[in-house]
Amino acid sequence: MLSLARTATFVAALVAVPLLIAACTVEAPAPSADTPMPVAASREVAVATTVAFTEGPTVAEDGTVYFTDLGNNRIMRLSTDGQLSTFREPSHRANGLIFDSAWRLLACESGDGDTVLPRVTRTNMETGEIEVIADAFEGKQLHSPNDLSFDGQGRIYFTDRPGPNPRPDQTGVHGVYRVDPDGTIARILTEPEVVRPNGIVISPDDRTLYVIETEQSEGGPRLIRAYDLSDAGTVSNMRVFHDFYPGRSGDGMTIDSEGNLYVAAGLNRRRGTSETLDTVAGIHVFSPEGELLEHIPIPEDTITNVAFGGPDLRTLYVTAGKTLFSVRTDITGTRR
Repeated sequence: MLSLARTATFVAALVAVPLLIAACTVEAPAPSADTPMPVAASREVAVATTVAFTEGPTVAEDGTVYFTDLGNNRIMRLSTDGQLSTFREPSHRANGLIFDSAWRLLACESGDGDTVLPRVTRTNMETGEIEVIADAFEGKQLHSPNDLSFDGQGRIYFTDRPGPNPRPDQTGVHGVYRVDPDGTIARILTEPEVVRPNGIVISPDDRTLYVIETEQSEGGPRLIRAYDLSDAGTVSNMRVFHDFYPGRSGDGMTIDSEGNLYVAAGLNRRRGTSETLDTVAGIHVFSPEGELLEHIPIPEDTITNVAFGGPDLRTLYVTAGKTLFSVRTDITGTRR
């Protein structure tokens, strides 16, 4: 059994006060012991709006944690002394983030629907220069880049999910892509091989590629696919590593130095889809053979992604709802 610190520690929350009432208020008299508090009839309470939706944690060379706030269209950073600040706003709806082998910040961006189209960017952290490394394939725009990983040769792998209203120049392009160091882009998986790819990670030995499927419709795939990864960066021998159906599938994931997967998956309460609560919300830790080694509960919806950091790569950072959590582990992680 894998030993992990089971308590997820609160690290930072994005807090906003949507409404301040400046008018005077009149206090109603408090109910007395003889006048019990009236009990309201059963009412359905719906979420009117959200002020944050955290995603895509990654850790810089100096230990600063970067993560995205989709709800407010920005990239946040948490310093090693606990100071929370905005790194980039607008972020063009950045989702998954990762620092590459040269400590440049890679970001999957869905764009603003107008001047900035869906793309994958790379930021030089010393100069601030932003470079677009992928925005189209064979003349068609990407849909909605979601998550990234990289291998020992410096090749970048990212998922591109279908958007709700694809334009004609986007039809049939979503899937899994590889960007080589010379900038060449190759699509290594597409429909019907994958339906709605989300999280992605590569094993420490560069021999296995893992991809999460997150189709919410009834009967859709909610699972982790595993593939053999060749030296040339192509995939073969697909097998289902773990099936979450009918619960909510995994979202993002990372991997430790021994090849164990740490998958952010599940729900604490249903959200109006066909997904059930069979997948308990938290970090699901799987061995390379697919055995569930550990479950780390996360109390907040919606749990989205996870990354290793800290000076010893034994701190696991988890994004969920409006919060960034941290968990200590016994096994050294990787930056993938």
